[in-house]
Amino acid sequence: MTDTRSLLRAIFDAAVAAAHPDRILAQHLPPPPKGRIVVLATGKGGAALAAAAERHYLDTIKIDPSRLTGLATTRHGHGVATRSIEVIEAGHPVPDEAGLAAADRTLRIARGANGDDLVLVLISGGGSANWFAPAEGVGFKQKQQMNRALLRSGAPIGDINTVRKHLSRIKGGRLARAAYPAQTVTLAISDVPHDDPAVIASGPTVPDPSTLADARAVIAKYKLTPDAEIAAALADPQNESCKPGDAELSAARYAIIARPRDSLDAAVRTARQAGYETIDIGADLEGEAREVAAAHAQLALKAKAEGKKLAILSGGELTVTVTGNGRGGPNQEYALTLALHLRGTTGISALAADTDGADGGAGSASDPAGAIIDARTLDAMSAKQLDPADYLANNDATSFFETTGDLVHTGPTMTNVNDIRVILVTPSS
Repeated sequence: MTDTRSLLRAIFDAAVAAAHPDRILAQHLPPPPKGRIVVLATGKGGAALAAAAERHYLDTIKIDPSRLTGLATTRHGHGVATRSIEVIEAGHPVPDEAGLAAADRTLRIARGANGDDLVLVLISGGGSANWFAPAEGVGFKQKQQMNRALLRSGAPIGDINTVRKHLSRIKGGRLARAAYPAQTVTLAISDVPHDDPAVIASGPTVPDPSTLADARAVIAKYKLTPDAEIAAALADPQNESCKPGDAELSAARYAIIARPRDSLDAAVRTARQAGYETIDIGADLEGEAREVAAAHAQLALKAKAEGKKLAILSGGELTVTVTGNGRGGPNQEYALTLALHLRGTTGISALAADTDGADGGAGSASDPAGAIIDARTLDAMSAKQLDPADYLANNDATSFFETTGDLVHTGPTMTNVNDIRVILVTPSS
């Protein structure tokens, strides 16, 4: 079983490596402009992206260091050493005061760019929380509470970001508007299903097709009760986001440099190289973690009954509707649901983890990335008389996997292309 665990981790590591800034960024960087290169980076890979840009421009292109400046905002614990670009660590998934200050500074830096400058915006998952600039009239705590309520509601990231964009001074195209008339080039690592630039980090440099009415509909759909300030902001036409055709976005260019599909492809290749037939369910899965896991467990049980050596792989971003007070995230809840459905079974193992290295948690760099299950897990579950259903009822997957010793810890990976889930069906020889 140790070999299977090692293979599961190798498949996951291949997916992460396919989206690491050191590997993917340089080939997409634009040539230096007449003026300065102003780097504005955000997200869990924000500092790593900034450092990779520095290496390209300072060491490969060898521009004068005085022409490279900027600010990178990243999650606490995700900072790396830089030379010309300052790094600030801020809260995620719930924003904090550091993110508030960083977003204000980012907007000021963008407004200070001129027509000879290039504003290079580097985005990775987590950017929505790291760049936290509440709309006029919305208090820090009010928006923070709304963020927390949305995250607990089970809403997909597209719905969450629809609300975020209409309560912000930086999202929904407003950063590109602030930088105009400087040219803005955005290079993004996608962490959202279907790779929509308007959803990635809430689209700070692209037009936003969603509306204030859409944001209010999300609030109603998930039966949330906004504070008076939030309700007023979502009714104020001044808070409408930038729309297609906005002249101040005419100097903005956008490219996605890594996608969840790229990482899932790397995972599939690794599984095939290990001799497994593969089922690729797709890189854009959404839905309740426990419902998706139940369906995947049935696929695995069917393959086992047919004697297949099979890897079932998927990406995307699942959700958890939180009703308990335990700890965990969608990947751990998925793995725990598999344990529930696979108990008493042999020859099936699985890993579910977030490519950023943190699945749920309290915003700490030491949070688990996800969990593994295999025969060892099921044996421990039986020996310790653990009932997965009890832990699921309290949304407490972390406690379950702490007890069985099956949490996956990677630390910050410096990228984020959603989740990777792998189930291996290995017939006995």
